Amino acid sequence: MSAVLRVCQGASPAEVLGAASAEAWMAFDAGVRNLDGRPWLPDRLREETPRPTAPPPAVALCHPDGRVREAALDTVRTAPELRPLLVVRCTDWVPPVRERARALLAELPGDALFPLAELILRLARRARGGFARALLENALRAGPATEVLALTAHPDRATYRCAYRVVVERGLLTPRELAATAASCGDVTLQDLCADAAVAAVIPGGAVGPDGAAVLDRLLTARAPRVRAAGVTALRRAGRHSDAEPFLADRSAVVRACARYVLRQDGVAPLPLYRALCTEPDAQPAAAAGLGECGDPTTDAGTLWALVEHPLPAVRRHAISGLRALDVVERERLTPLLDDPSPAVVRAVTQALLPGAAGIPESLLRERSAPGRPRAVRVAADRLQRAARLQRRPAPGYR
Repeated sequence: MSAVLRVCQGASPAEVLGAASAEAWMAFDAGVRNLDGRPWLPDRLREETPRPTAPPPAVALCHPDGRVREAALDTVRTAPELRPLLVVRCTDWVPPVRERARALLAELPGDALFPLAELILRLARRARGGFARALLENALRAGPATEVLALTAHPDRATYRCAYRVVVERGLLTPRELAATAASCGDVTLQDLCADAAVAAVIPGGAVGPDGAAVLDRLLTARAPRVRAAGVTALRRAGRHSDAEPFLADRSAVVRACARYVLRQDGVAPLPLYRALCTEPDAQPAAAAGLGECGDPTTDAGTLWALVEHPLPAVRRHAISGLRALDVVERERLTPLLDDPSPAVVRAVTQALLPGAAGIPESLLRERSAPGRPRAVRVAADRLQRAARLQRRPAPGYR
C-alpha cells in the first residue's frame, strides 16, 4: 500500500515516512494531488472507511487546494515530523502558501535544518528552491562543527558536497585531513575542492607551512589523476620544481602536462628528458606518450614507430598514443595491430584509426568481426565499421 493511502487510513507520517529519502517525501506530495476522487480520499477507501471531517495534517499540507495547504501549515509547529512537507511548501506555486511556509521554516533553529538537508538541496533544483537552501547554508556556517562534519558522511551526493564546501570554508579539517580526503574519495568535485584547499593551507602566499611536505607527498601518491595533478602543480609554489621530473612519465596525460609546466617554470626543457627516458622504455612506458605530446614530428616519429613494436604491451599502447599526439598516424602501419594480443593496445589502435576509418578495407573489418575473434578485436572492428559508414554518408542537404 502506498504511503499516501496508509496516512489516509490513520497511520502517522512518522510510521510511514519517518526516515524516508527526499524523493519519498516529494512522491508523497505528488501522490496526494494525484489521488482519484479528489480532493484527497480515493473512492474505494470511502467505501471501506468512514470519511473524516478533515484530511490528516500531512495530507492537508499537500492538498490540491492552496487554501487548505496554507491553513495546515501551522500544524508543523507542534508536529516536527511534518517539517519535510514544510520544506516542500517553501517551493509552492501559490505565493501565500510559499511565503507562510518560508516564515515558519525561518523560525526553526539552524540545527533543525540539518536532517532536512537532502530534501532542501533536492528542492533547490526547482525555480523557487533557493530560499531554503540559503537558510541551510547559513545554518551550516554557524552550526556546531561536529554536526556539520557529520553531514560530510551523508550518502546523498549533493548533501555531502554542500557540507564539505562549508567545512573547507570554516577550516574544520586540517590540511592533512583534506589531502587524505582528496586522495581517498571517488568524487571528482571533492577531489578538486579538498586538494586545492590542502595546498592553499600549507603553501599560503608561496611559503611552505609545517605540514607542506606531508600534504604534498599524500597528493602526489594519490590514485586519482586529478589529485596527483594538483600535487604536481603545487610543487612549483613549494619551490620543488625538480620533484616534478618523475611525473613526466605518469600514466595520466593531465599529470604529465602539469609536470612539464612545472619543469618549464624552472627553465628545464622536458623534451630531452623524454628522449632519454624512451631509450629505456621498459622502466617508464608512458614516456612514449609524453614524447608524442611535446616532441617534434620530424625527429621523434621514428622513435615512436620503433616503440610500437616493443614486446611490452604498455610501451606499445603509449607509443600509439604518442603517434596520435604527434599527428603522424599511418593507417597502413597501424591496422595490423588490431590483432595485438593486448586489449589495451587494440583500444589504442582503434582510437588512432577512427578518424580515417573510411580508408580501411571493409573486408578486413568484417573478418575481424567474426565470432571466433577475441572480444577486444570484435569491438574494435565494429567501432571502426560504424565510423566508416558515418564518414561515407553525405552531409545533410548535399547533392
